[in-house]
Amino acid sequence: MSTRPSLPLAGYGIRCARPDESGAVAALLARAFADDPVMAWMVPADDRERRIARYFRLAQRQQRPRAGAVRVAATSEGRLLAAALWSGPGRWKTSAVQELAALPRYAGVFGLRGMPRAGELQNAMHEAHPETPHWYLPSVGTDQGLQGMGVGSALLRQQLADCDRFGQPAYLESSNITNVPFYEGLGFRVTGEIRTPEGGPTLWPMWRDPHG
Repeated sequence: MSTRPSLPLAGYGIRCARPDESGAVAALLARAFADDPVMAWMVPADDRERRIARYFRLAQRQQRPRAGAVRVAATSEGRLLAAALWSGPGRWKTSAVQELAALPRYAGVFGLRGMPRAGELQNAMHEAHPETPHWYLPSVGTDQGLQGMGVGSALLRQQLADCDRFGQPAYLESSNITNVPFYEGLGFRVTGEIRTPEGGPTLWPMWRDPHG
């Protein structure tokens, strides 16, 4: 898969994504998650990147009414470099009505084989989710060619600074073991494992107490 060329990163900022950027955010996250082990396990190989982009469009629809919503790192010219989905304390879980309404769209993403896997994984993630109020980070991604340049960490540090200021913890699940050190560098620690059924990939739940 081709990667987009890197660029100087002096002129970018962190802000909330605009509604008209939902397609660009979804496309960015689809590129970022193209080789993700859990996505590869759930999403059919046929047209996978397009399917993952559809998934992130759906995720944003559910995310936008929540505190924190969708945040991006973007250049002054409007190019999106990274995106993060945040849910404020007590706002992470989608209602049963919303989930039921979205089922046909998710079936279009995951297909007949992937849909049961996605449902089982969601149940396992919900079972492991902490009850203590916290900020939840379900997804974050940096565009291809820009990883390791500090964009993703800058995007997350903005919210984590607020967590520290107000004494609020944060939580995520890492779907790739290679990303665990990145999150540990931001103050998260692994609290266990979430195993997918049928011998699928493992997720690592990570918790961050407020600093300071």
